Amino acid sequence: MDIIKNTDIKFVSKRKKFYQISAAIILIGIISLLFQGLNYGIDFAGGTLIQIDFEQNASITDIRDVLEEMNLAGSTIQSLSGNEFVIRTDQTALQQREEILETLENRIGAFEVMKVEMVGPVIGESLKRLAVFAIIFAFIGIILYITVRFEFKYAITSIIALGHDVLIALAILSVLQKEISIPIIAAILTIVGYSLNNTIVIFDRLRENLKLKSRPILEETIDLSINQSLTRTVNTAITTLLPVLALYFFGGTLSDFAFVLLIGIVVGTYSSICMAGPLLLELKKRGKVSFSSVPQADQGKREKKVKNAKKIKNKKKK
Repeated sequence: MDIIKNTDIKFVSKRKKFYQISAAIILIGIISLLFQGLNYGIDFAGGTLIQIDFEQNASITDIRDVLEEMNLAGSTIQSLSGNEFVIRTDQTALQQREEILETLENRIGAFEVMKVEMVGPVIGESLKRLAVFAIIFAFIGIILYITVRFEFKYAITSIIALGHDVLIALAILSVLQKEISIPIIAAILTIVGYSLNNTIVIFDRLRENLKLKSRPILEETIDLSINQSLTRTVNTAITTLLPVLALYFFGGTLSDFAFVLLIGIVVGTYSSICMAGPLLLELKKRGKVSFSSVPQADQGKREKKVKNAKKIKNKKKK
């Protein structure tokens, strides 16, 4: 279904506005990272996670009051569906965990223990390193794939666009202090794959258009390729957003995972349409892309100058 038909949007001419929007969001994220950092969950920071489901009405305030009395004021409490809560505390011994559960039952009411998890600080640090390695290897794999599928210049552009997506996702997570856990890392890697897929579609169209025209102008060809792929890109974003929205509102413990996916779909679609093509043009202007492979607007002028110079030279010889 063609939601958007026969568009002729000049994305390249608006690229500075797109750069400013992205730079502003990333700058806010960097400031937040410097002052707040990331809110690492139990998977990375280490500690104890207790998930309980009360038989009667309970609130985060009630649970926090109990924990403060037990010198656990720094604990985080997350409300799930109904009267189900997740409590994250520092590393606690078995006796202290039993004391926490007993006090909660006496003060608030009966509950069912759904899950208890413990992660030591050593394991948390190891998981941090593995998460970083996973992202780095994903980027290396992407560079190799796009270099084989297209050319190395396209790989550079794709990595910059993907780095942009990840930075914005981390910026939002830092500002909102969303907990960073293993599912969140999985969501970030999913963002990378989703954004890359959209970018490849546009690059594929760009490559075809460059071959079809004898003297293509890069700026115009990029705009043409993006507009030709716009319906497909928007349709993909909408159909992906619908199940993720359902997961966000009804997914319970997976709501944070779905939240990161929502960010990724929006930002990935934005970067594929508004950033990838213009970035390729920027690389061309800075001499990172060969002239023969990606022509620019003044190519025709250069060819005319060469022809005129040859004509003048031939006349002089005569």
